[in-house]
Amino acid sequence: MVARKKHYRPAGKKKEGNAARFVTRSQAVKQLQVNLPLFRKLCILKGIFPREPKKKVKGNHHTYYHLKDVSFIQHDPLVQQMRDIRAYGKKVKKAEAKKNKDRAVILKQRRPTYKLDHVILQRYPTFIDALRDLDDCLTMVHLFACLPAIEDRIEVKRIQNCRRMSHEWQAFISRTHKLRKVFVSVKGIYYQAEVKGQLITWLTPHPLQQVLTEDIDFNIMLNFLEFYEALLAFVNCHLYRSINVKYPPILDPQLEAFAAELYALSRYFDASSRSSELDPQVSSLPGTGKVAESELRLAQLQHQLPSNEPGALMGLVENIPGEDEEDNDTMVCKGLFKDMKFFLNREVNRESLLFVIPAFGGIVSWKGDGAPFEEDDNSITHQIVDRPLQHELCEGRKYVQPQWVYDCVNAKKILPTRDYLVGRELPPHLSPFVDPKEEGYVPDYALKIEQWKAAEILPLPDVGKEDLEDPQDIADIEKAKEAAKNEKKLKALQEKYFEGLKEEIKGVPASSSISKTDNQISAKSTEDREESDPDYEQIARDNDERHLKLMTKKKRGLYEAMKKGKEQKQENVEVIKKRKRNLKASQKTRDG
Repeated sequence: MVARKKHYRPAGKKKEGNAARFVTRSQAVKQLQVNLPLFRKLCILKGIFPREPKKKVKGNHHTYYHLKDVSFIQHDPLVQQMRDIRAYGKKVKKAEAKKNKDRAVILKQRRPTYKLDHVILQRYPTFIDALRDLDDCLTMVHLFACLPAIEDRIEVKRIQNCRRMSHEWQAFISRTHKLRKVFVSVKGIYYQAEVKGQLITWLTPHPLQQVLTEDIDFNIMLNFLEFYEALLAFVNCHLYRSINVKYPPILDPQLEAFAAELYALSRYFDASSRSSELDPQVSSLPGTGKVAESELRLAQLQHQLPSNEPGALMGLVENIPGEDEEDNDTMVCKGLFKDMKFFLNREVNRESLLFVIPAFGGIVSWKGDGAPFEEDDNSITHQIVDRPLQHELCEGRKYVQPQWVYDCVNAKKILPTRDYLVGRELPPHLSPFVDPKEEGYVPDYALKIEQWKAAEILPLPDVGKEDLEDPQDIADIEKAKEAAKNEKKLKALQEKYFEGLKEEIKGVPASSSISKTDNQISAKSTEDREESDPDYEQIARDNDERHLKLMTKKKRGLYEAMKKGKEQKQENVEVIKKRKRNLKASQKTRDG
């Protein structure tokens, strides 16, 4: 056989490996013929991120992109549209430089625009894919909804659009009772909802004055916001149509002026559901869409829904036409605050409670313009207060702090109000996103809530003897006692069974008809066996060491990291327990 010559490729010819698959950022910008800010914007809109090749051909100080990603951007129509907008901007600058104001105004009015519809369809082929990627989108939109407008940075229209879309999302979640968890932290308020089987978690800032610093790059954030606005608009439109509600909603301008957008959206839901129930055939006829829309707007403007009518208040308890069958969680959430009427004082977080309370079946009002009912309404059951009251208390009304609402939502139970009354020191606000059993430490208040859940009857402070004599309550108590007895019996049988197994292993005979001498002999033999038995703990330790030596370096590192993580978790638990002991000791000395 003739030996084949080694293939030689001269320098500058076709490349192979990482050099052919990856390009640096400067090479990608040169290939696309755009500037760096526009390249960053295109990467954000198309969802393309830098890569980390195993071998960095140009060095470690470069940012690398996959060549297919760059070609994916290059063939998108957005690139040409961005170039046209940039060229058009030069025309406007030229007209302004020549002091031709009329032409500059006309050019600004005819400025070309672009849409991101095809980008969203490319990135999210199905609606479930869009829901999975909605966490960051909602967090960003809620953040900009609370920011102040800044000249040459953030426009007022942008903030108003974010506020509108965030309220539309919250109104849908509240209307369909899809909210599952709420946690108030230092960063803000965390919410978790379940939509179409997908858990969506987002963070909203506290309603405080936001102070912006100079070191924030708003251009990058606004690029992300531009995509997130388009995505959330698509998601809201799909969700509203799934419950037979027109999108975008038409709101009462008077309620919008009073900054009661959530209440206006709830009235819109109620009006649209009533119109679909009264005349379901009108919406299906051709050419009647504009008529129905105008009639609905007239109904909103003329206040067709009376604000004092209990069925119209927040409109969140009635069934929604066209809604899917509700699961168990939705049914529990829908009836948590049923037949409860809340009133919010001025000092509490109004927007958060207006979102949470109706999501769990309650009716809510507030102190201010546009409220559905006033504070002197006798049907109010709970008043949310966060500072000492200056007026007399109303009989039959409970004055609680806002944390009671959030704790009831997370526990899915109506908790006793005695720990949440005005002026009381509040119990710890436990995070529903943390599993205490996995962490290794269960707080006392979590144990107390679990006990109340297991008993199925909460020890409410205002329960009298007549309530306790209810036959249904007595039956529930008897069931709980019987279950506890059965559990004790099972534990006793298990212990007895394990003791028998231990005796069999040690060599003790099971029958009781053996003589005392035989028992003494067997006892001596077991003592000899115990003396001659090896150390099982040492054997287990040796086995672990042997398995550890047989592991690969990577698996051994993972094992050590897991072991270190468990030890650190245990140390944190010990620190918490120590703090708890010190706190109890200080309380005892203070009381004594």
